[in-house]
Amino acid sequence: MAQLIVRRLEEEIVKELKLRAVRNGRSAEEEHREILRRALRPGPEPSLRELLAAMPRVGEDEDFARSGDRGRDVDL
Repeated sequence: MAQLIVRRLEEEIVKELKLRAVRNGRSAEEEHREILRRALRPGPEPSLRELLAAMPRVGEDEDFARSGDRGRDVDL
């Protein structure tokens, strides 16, 4: 199997890679492979349903309520 060496990466990028790997329960090397796989072999686009289901539940309905009608008369 081939190897890939990436030189001159910013320390912050390496730190973020390691943190992401920990969050996903992988080694940094495996996380790097997964990032490359997803970037270069994208799968099917998620459906709207899947996107909506993945959204975090934050706020209450009232937080997103519109404040009054701002309509105006329009001459057609």
